[in-house]
Amino acid sequence: MSTPKEQLAQWIDAHFDEEVAFLQQVLRVPTDTPPGNNAPHAELVAGLVQAYGWTAEKHAVPAQAVQDYGMESITNLIVRRLYQPGGPTVALNAHGDVVPPGDNWTYPPYGGVIADGYIYGRAAAVSKCDFATYIFAARALEALGVPLKGGLELHFTYDEEFGGLLGPGWLLEQGLTRPDYVIAAGFSYNIVTAHNACLQLEITVNGKSGHGAMPETGHDALQAATRILNAIYDQLPKLKKIKSKVAGIDSPTMLVGRIDGGTNTNVVPGKVVLKMDRRMIPEEDPAAVEAQVRALIEDAVRGQPGITLDIKRLLLSHALRELPGTQKLVDSLQRNAQSVIGETIPAQGTPLYADARLYGEHGIPAVLYGAGPRTVPESNAKKADERLLLEDLRKATKIVAATLLDFLG
Repeated sequence: MSTPKEQLAQWIDAHFDEEVAFLQQVLRVPTDTPPGNNAPHAELVAGLVQAYGWTAEKHAVPAQAVQDYGMESITNLIVRRLYQPGGPTVALNAHGDVVPPGDNWTYPPYGGVIADGYIYGRAAAVSKCDFATYIFAARALEALGVPLKGGLELHFTYDEEFGGLLGPGWLLEQGLTRPDYVIAAGFSYNIVTAHNACLQLEITVNGKSGHGAMPETGHDALQAATRILNAIYDQLPKLKKIKSKVAGIDSPTMLVGRIDGGTNTNVVPGKVVLKMDRRMIPEEDPAAVEAQVRALIEDAVRGQPGITLDIKRLLLSHALRELPGTQKLVDSLQRNAQSVIGETIPAQGTPLYADARLYGEHGIPAVLYGAGPRTVPESNAKKADERLLLEDLRKATKIVAATLLDFLG
C-alpha cells in the first residue's frame, strides 16, 4: 500500500496536464510593472481557484496609495484553508507582477508556449510558475483525505518589482495575515534562507542652464554629477573587501543604473538625475549604510558653486535572515527533495532581494523555494525567452506538497 507522500505524488502526476494548463492561463494575462495594472490578473486567479471550491479574498490596495507609488492597480489575494485546531498556519507566497518582456523573444512573451519540454513566457520561472506549484500542492494535500491540523494560506501579491510594500508588506501591516511559517516563490533548486538588503536612491543634481558658447554663465550639473559618479565607483574596491559569512552571498555592491539630464547639445546641463542601487550583505546596518552613502554624495560636490542636491530614497529593502523556525522549513524541504529528486539540495543565501524579507521583518520564519532550474541564468529569468522545464514544475509541486503534509498532517 502506498504511503501518504506517494499518494501526493500520484495525484500530482495524474493532474499534471491540468497544472500546466493552469500555468498557461496565468502566463497569458500581462502584468508588466511598470506600468503595474495588475488587478485584472488577480481577478483571473480568483476565478480560477473558485473552480476548486476555494474563495480568494480580494484585498485591493487603495487607488491613491497605488498611484502615489507609481503603479496603476493592485489587488492582493489570500486563499485561506482552515483545518482542525492544533497546528501551525503555513503561508505560500508568489508574486504576479513582472518586469516588461523587452525584445528578442523567439516565442510570444505572453503565449505560454510549450516546446521541447519547456514552457515559455514572462514569469514562467519567476514567479507565476509558483502560482501553479502552490495551488496544486495544496489541492494534492487536501485530496489525500487525511486529517489536517492548522491552516494553509496562499498569498498572491502584485508588488515585488516595486519592493513588496504594497504586496505582502501591505497585507501584514493591515493585520490581514499572521502565519507561523512562510514559503515564498523560489528561482532555483536551492532553498534560500537569507538575502541581501537593498538601498535605492534618486539623486537630483541642480545647477543652472547656460548657453554652450558661454558656459561660464551656467553651473554645470553634469560636471557635478561626474564627481558623484567618481566618488561612488571609487568605493567599489573597498566594498569588495567586505565579505559576508552567509553561504551564497559575497560582498556589497553599488552602481548607478540610470542617468537623465540636460536639455540640448549646446546647453549647459541645469539638472541631472542619477538613480543608484546599493546592495547590503545581511551583516550590514541599513541605516548606517544609507547615512554613509548620503555623506559620500554630499561630500563629492561640497563647495561646488551654484550646485545643490536633492537625495530621495526610492527603496530600503531589509535583508532576509534566518530566524528560529527557519531550520524546520529547511529540514522538511531538503528531506522531501531528497526523496523526489534524489539529491540533497543546498540551503544558502542569495545576493538578490525578495518579498520574503517582509515576513521576516515581522518575525515570521521564511524561506524561498519553488519551481525553478538548477541556476537562475538557465531559465532566462527577466530576459527574452524566459522558460521553465516542466519536469522541474512537477518536482517542486511534489516537494512542496510533501512539506505541507509534514507541517499540517
